[in-house]
Amino acid sequence: MIERTAEVGTAGFLRVLAVDDEPPALDELAYHLRADPRVARLHTAGDATEALRVLRDGDVDVVFLDIRMPGLDGMELARVLRRFARPPAIVFVTAYDDGAVDAFDLGATDYVRKPVRAERLAESLRRVIGARVVPSHPAALARAEEDPTIPIELAGTTRMLPRSAVRWVEAQGDYARLHTADGSHLVRVSLATLAERWADAGFVRIHRSYLVQLKLIAELRLVNSGYVVVIDSAELPVSRRHTRELKDKLVRAAKQDWNR
Repeated sequence: MIERTAEVGTAGFLRVLAVDDEPPALDELAYHLRADPRVARLHTAGDATEALRVLRDGDVDVVFLDIRMPGLDGMELARVLRRFARPPAIVFVTAYDDGAVDAFDLGATDYVRKPVRAERLAESLRRVIGARVVPSHPAALARAEEDPTIPIELAGTTRMLPRSAVRWVEAQGDYARLHTADGSHLVRVSLATLAERWADAGFVRIHRSYLVQLKLIAELRLVNSGYVVVIDSAELPVSRRHTRELKDKLVRAAKQDWNR
């Protein structure tokens, strides 16, 4: 059933759709959203079919979307929404963290873990509003696409880390540790997945356990056991199978810089 509410006060201006196949979870999400003064109109839907019906009948600014649903799941629905002439912002609301990277590859504005908290949803709405007021000039959109963000958890808060802040990545089982200039962050995604997705951004595989930003390599050094690269004073091993390819890439990058 689609629920439509009256406008909530004069301060509200966001048109919101909440989608979840579990009624208690949907009720809780709707309760918190309805209480926020920035929400002017709230619709709810129990699955993707109902959600698309709401979207067909009127414009929506943001969709708060569960991921694991029967039929068309949240990721699939988000891909459909991206093809709209005026796509709404997407905020995924889920009990799982294994879809975070996929979510932000789809351009999600935020990724909220269940159980939802009022203050966390308020932060999501702030991000939605911030994204809506950013100029939609093609150059601005291109910059956003070139430097996507990765959601990381810090003391119960989800922080958006720009990919450009990542210096190198270390495999840790099914997880990857992202090393930045001021620390490191563990995310649930495999190194192989990041190597494939970030290749066009200059990240290269140097070892089965390491992925590095090519332009940040300060040295390629021969040691007793083989080669290492130096990034931010850290020495990272280069496997034999990756050595020749890495040397070639470093030479090509140097030639391109020289010819500019």
